Amino acid sequence: MKSDLPDRTFAFAERIVRLCRHLESEGVVSGTLMKQVLRAGTAIGSHIEEAQASESRKDFVHKYSLALKEARESHYWLRLLIAAEVVSAARLDPLKQEANELIAILTSICKKSRD
Repeated sequence: MKSDLPDRTFAFAERIVRLCRHLESEGVVSGTLMKQVLRAGTAIGSHIEEAQASESRKDFVHKYSLALKEARESHYWLRLLIAAEVVSAARLDPLKQEANELIAILTSICKKSRD
């Protein structure tokens, strides 16, 4: 069965880019946070794409582990944007939920692949 994870992480990255386009004009603090969430949120999918061409099981697990770290970091930045009232919770809750789901999926894949 083909995984939808590459498409799902690409869609997440696209949503992050759209969020960051909004944050660009919001000021220095928003701009600094925007760079962080943009880097982390778009890196998840790039690591998944790299894993599709992994050279070994160890390489695959490494790439997925990096994607997991970026997903956790993305979740952190999204929480901070909400807590600092830079962006409303209503706007970011769907992205935060998707980050949570990606974390769960990637954690499961990493654990199963290490066994």
